Amino acid sequence: MCDGSKDDHPTDERPDQVSAVLHHEAAAIMAAAERIGPSTTQAIELLINCQGRVIVTGMGKMGCSARKAAATFCSTGTPAIFLHPGEAIHGDLGIVTANDVLVVLSNSGETRELCELLPHVVRLGVPAIGLIGNLNSSLAARCNVVIDTGVESEADPISLAPTSSTTVALAMADALAIALMHSRGFTKEQFAIFHPGGHLGGKLLIQVADLMHVGDEVPTALASESLQTGIDTISAKGLGSVFVVSDSNEVLGVLTDGDLRRLIQQTIGGQSNVLSDPISNHMTSEPKSIAVDALAAEALRLMQDSGITVLPVVNEKQLVGVIHLHDLIRAGLA
Repeated sequence: MCDGSKDDHPTDERPDQVSAVLHHEAAAIMAAAERIGPSTTQAIELLINCQGRVIVTGMGKMGCSARKAAATFCSTGTPAIFLHPGEAIHGDLGIVTANDVLVVLSNSGETRELCELLPHVVRLGVPAIGLIGNLNSSLAARCNVVIDTGVESEADPISLAPTSSTTVALAMADALAIALMHSRGFTKEQFAIFHPGGHLGGKLLIQVADLMHVGDEVPTALASESLQTGIDTISAKGLGSVFVVSDSNEVLGVLTDGDLRRLIQQTIGGQSNVLSDPISNHMTSEPKSIAVDALAAEALRLMQDSGITVLPVVNEKQLVGVIHLHDLIRAGLA
């Protein structure tokens, strides 16, 4: 051990001890889930209707959970900030406005700094939501809504170290944040906006315009040109398709490698020479397309839903580029 004291527990017991703590804390979360009731709905309504920010506060280890809760609210579309209760009553209370909602984390419900803070917040007309372990406490009496985050015991042998209690409070704050996401229809694209430096966020901010092929790389053929011309274009451009366009460059249809294979199967043994047919006779009309300013993630979703590997990129119906599934794979999106 770091302090040089002797560990009297056999080494082979340590995994069991770790497992016991995890099971203890998991059981505490499940017990809290079983107690969910009308107060949770009331809390979510207060948070949804908040016109300002969610002010999250807690002291000590519960303060650490409160900091993380504020960060989770922010990253999922709910503006939030952590307020240290000790600093609040020495000037930081100035960040709180009447449009805000306070979320208080406390196991005992008697934390001195929080008990001193709450009357000043209430005086500002700010509603308070308590994630509190003692429903008969001073803090519980002062909060507008109280959610029971109590635990039977902490996870340590003498039930003193804040472990299960902080875990349950943090899990409850996470649950409220996710419930707000569902209520607001929060999307992956919105998540990306708040995480531009993250692995997922960076990928989701990539637009179709960043990856598409343009200019001479785009395989096109006029509707009046022959099927042979379309086949030559597919071979030359290497994207497995040719887009059939009008004289004004609007996409009319698409001819793919798959279309050609099916056409060959149909004409094997026949005497007709389809290669001189207009390409429009064999194209798929009105193909799926994607806007030039769309997110690359949208292009991927459209390809997956439609079972295709290439999309024309359009700007006000005009063909401006083409994006292939391989482009999305190279960008790490698929």
